[in-house]
Amino acid sequence: MFNTNIENNITVLDKLTRANENFDIIKRVIRINKRKSVLYFIDGLLKEAIMEKMMEFFYGITEDDFFTNTETFVENCVPYIEVDKSKNSNAVVTALLSGIAILSVDGLDEIILIDARSYPQRETAEPKNDKVLRGSMDAFTEIFVQNCVLIRRRIRDKNLTIKALQAGDKSKTDIALIYMDNKVDKNLLKNIEQKIKNITTEELSMTQQGFVEALIKSKWINPFPKVKYSERPDTTSANILKGNIAIIVDNSPSSIIIPTSIFDLMEEADDYYFPPVTGTYLKISRYVVSLLSIFITPLWLLTNRYPDFVPTFFQFTIVSEPQKIPIFWQLILIEIAIDGLRLASINTPEMLSTTLGIIGGIALSEFAIDAGFASTETILYMAFVTIANYSQPSQELSYAIKFLRILLLIATELFSIFGLIGGVVLIIILLYSNKTLSGKSYLYPLIPFNGKALLRKFVRIRK
Repeated sequence: MFNTNIENNITVLDKLTRANENFDIIKRVIRINKRKSVLYFIDGLLKEAIMEKMMEFFYGITEDDFFTNTETFVENCVPYIEVDKSKNSNAVVTALLSGIAILSVDGLDEIILIDARSYPQRETAEPKNDKVLRGSMDAFTEIFVQNCVLIRRRIRDKNLTIKALQAGDKSKTDIALIYMDNKVDKNLLKNIEQKIKNITTEELSMTQQGFVEALIKSKWINPFPKVKYSERPDTTSANILKGNIAIIVDNSPSSIIIPTSIFDLMEEADDYYFPPVTGTYLKISRYVVSLLSIFITPLWLLTNRYPDFVPTFFQFTIVSEPQKIPIFWQLILIEIAIDGLRLASINTPEMLSTTLGIIGGIALSEFAIDAGFASTETILYMAFVTIANYSQPSQELSYAIKFLRILLLIATELFSIFGLIGGVVLIIILLYSNKTLSGKSYLYPLIPFNGKALLRKFVRIRK
């Protein structure tokens, strides 16, 4: 398609890039040693100062010997580091739309690709979700290359491998597989790489979530997440050094870490930024709070169904006054109301978020009690459950816990003690039947049992 005739190449490139119809695709005709040349680039995705210096260098070229072939021209006439060449029309167009400048010179049959990209970006700042009391305060941004650099900065080892791929027939989204070559599960790596290459979706406009849904064909009925998201380069680097695979998707300010078990999802950076005793306390506290957040409201509902069987020292949990709305419906309605308040806070302008929180807190406490909408005990237990949900570093896991809690509430309401037992059995089945992307147990190192590894999941051991 491309040849040594510049007019042919301009015609082909105009047709492929539709430069005459897109205002942001800039076409710049220049002359290099009296040879007609054309430069295409996307406005806003190029380091203009570098290109100006490069064009100044082009105008000063006078040697004819440099134009014998593309290789010679690149070696002698392109004063830039990241330079490539191609005759493949699809590769050339994809490069242009990715922000790379393309240059065609009369007499040369290949297109020169000059990677002088400069993406619009925000400054690296503290993560909004994965916050820590100590340790690094930088976070991933939406810039693909910058995120890879943040990993390179922390792992200066020759075995660190960053493999670039693309997915999406139209979006051509950049994806990086990051792993330690001497530690990674090669079968898992090959499987993931093949799955990415086989993704047939047209675009990944929702980036990470769209990518995960295209990558993992899991049963929707199982709420437990199969991947771990992290906005922290230090957490991602630590998982890579363990032998895991990190996936960076362009335009996403977080990494995807695989394979992931239930115990991996429960860990957070603060566990390792504090001394072993403190880290162990934080780990155990998180497990206890998570278990309580699942069972506390179903058990409380059950005790109010059968108050005569409640031990004396737990009699204070019984609601003695008659309720206008059954306790079960109080719990369900407040579960929904809390989620509604959370969604409202996300969409509320920042200057009004404090006001919304105050109004929501009053509406869900004093007014609800006075109006007979909910009892004091219901508000108390749901307040604990709400706070407990935020103890989870993984938002996906916190929602999974919420769904399980609602499942237990419904089962307990319908079938009393047998419903609660059946719900617990179902949760165990969901956990046991779930597998990581490597095909291993979701409950490892509990199932199959590995005592030393399991101890490390609960106890912070000095490195």
